[in-house]
Amino acid sequence: MHSDQVERLPFGLLASRQWLLEQGMPLHAFDNALKSGKFVSLARGVVARPGVPVTWQGLAASLDRMMPEPVYVGGLSALELAGLGHYLRSFQRIHLYSAAVRPAWLDRLDLGVEVVWHSTRRLWSAGTLEQADSLKPQPGNGDWSYRVAAPEQACLEVLADVPDRVSFEHADQLMQGLTALSPRRLDSLLQGCRHVRVKRLFFFFAERWGHDWLSRLDPADYDLGSGKRVVAKHGRLDRKYQITVPEALLGQG
Repeated sequence: MHSDQVERLPFGLLASRQWLLEQGMPLHAFDNALKSGKFVSLARGVVARPGVPVTWQGLAASLDRMMPEPVYVGGLSALELAGLGHYLRSFQRIHLYSAAVRPAWLDRLDLGVEVVWHSTRRLWSAGTLEQADSLKPQPGNGDWSYRVAAPEQACLEVLADVPDRVSFEHADQLMQGLTALSPRRLDSLLQGCRHVRVKRLFFFFAERWGHDWLSRLDPADYDLGSGKRVVAKHGRLDRKYQITVPEALLGQG
């Protein structure tokens, strides 16, 4: 029975003590597994199986199975995984997205990677990602998988960080390379996107680069709100989408 309880946690994944107990693991079985070395402590209240390091992929998979809302690799990290990042791929920083609250124990982990947590509550309406089929499972190093946002979803998540964490220039370079997006998936995501500024920025950049898929999307089909939005401080107003952007971006792409 003890062995069966330990098997609740696959190699390469981690789990919180609280989650394992909620899954039905008796407290004495947890304590025995820790004392006997069948579990190793990664931080207070967080354990893994010995011998197989927990990678960022394992962290993403672990959070996805433990949290009450989906947790997935999104934004810049998802674009990098798809080969669509503008800069050289670097997974020293991983962008995770979820409607769930970031668990406090995440700050106590040392997995050699910086985890940037993004709340999706202001970005996606409930059910949007399922309807768009935009979370794609990727195989991990074991009998488990983690989920990654499709490029159509990831680009909108990146735009939510403009200009505070992502510069206009970086977003412009990323949008330039997104030549093969699915208009059907974009339509589902734009219909379910709560963030007016993100949708306006999306159409501004899409029109700037004139990608073929844009002909299948009509901005009038989506709720773009009303009134002006200051996105770039000291920028100039794009009259069509009523957002301020750097003057250099108002020319042709």
